[in-house]
Amino acid sequence: WTKTRLWLIARPMSGFAETFSQYVMEVAPGGGSRTPDPDSGAEHWLFFTQGLATLTLAGATHRMEPGTYAYIPPAMGWSLQADGTTPACFHWLRKLYEPAPGLSTPRPFVVNERDVPVRWMPDTNDTWGTTGFVDPEDLAHDAHVNIVTFQPGGRIPFEETHVMEHGLYILEGRAAYKLNQDWVEVEAGDFIWLRAFCPQACLAAGPGPFRYLLYKDVNRHANLRHLR
Repeated sequence: WTKTRLWLIARPMSGFAETFSQYVMEVAPGGGSRTPDPDSGAEHWLFFTQGLATLTLAGATHRMEPGTYAYIPPAMGWSLQADGTTPACFHWLRKLYEPAPGLSTPRPFVVNERDVPVRWMPDTNDTWGTTGFVDPEDLAHDAHVNIVTFQPGGRIPFEETHVMEHGLYILEGRAAYKLNQDWVEVEAGDFIWLRAFCPQACLAAGPGPFRYLLYKDVNRHANLRHLR
């Protein structure tokens, strides 16, 4: 990567993230990479927050702007170049893809979040919803990277736990987030990592929406090998 700096906010290591890495990328105009990742087994998610860039993926070019989301399956060549007048800023998540018998590798796609409707949770008066970029019933995907939105006063009205790990990067707003037994004040720019089975709840403080980029591993057996 040229003309680039990054903040590594999650990586697989003992006592921390187990299945993914996450970078906050800042690429100056003219910078980028023709060979972004040498690991052909890695799949990738890109979500743009600032600036402009061109993503070349499977021979096609895509304009990347704030709100643009890309999924790149393993073993697919891609490159990226920032071509605006200000730095291109985006989240880059990586995971080793886990194949499953009888299922094909997911196909690549690029979409802007404004073109994906929010799925509001029932009985919440449209105050808690998810922008999901893949069909939840598509078992070819072994992880989901979504955007969760709470309107002011929105909440997770119960304490919940999950069998997968979570990574949450706060994109916008403020909230009180319960982690285990503690309520923590969080705001835009904060990152939360949750181990599997960590109790959690949320109350959006307002005055504007509270939104975060959410990673979670899905649709596969619990991995036993990484503990050896």
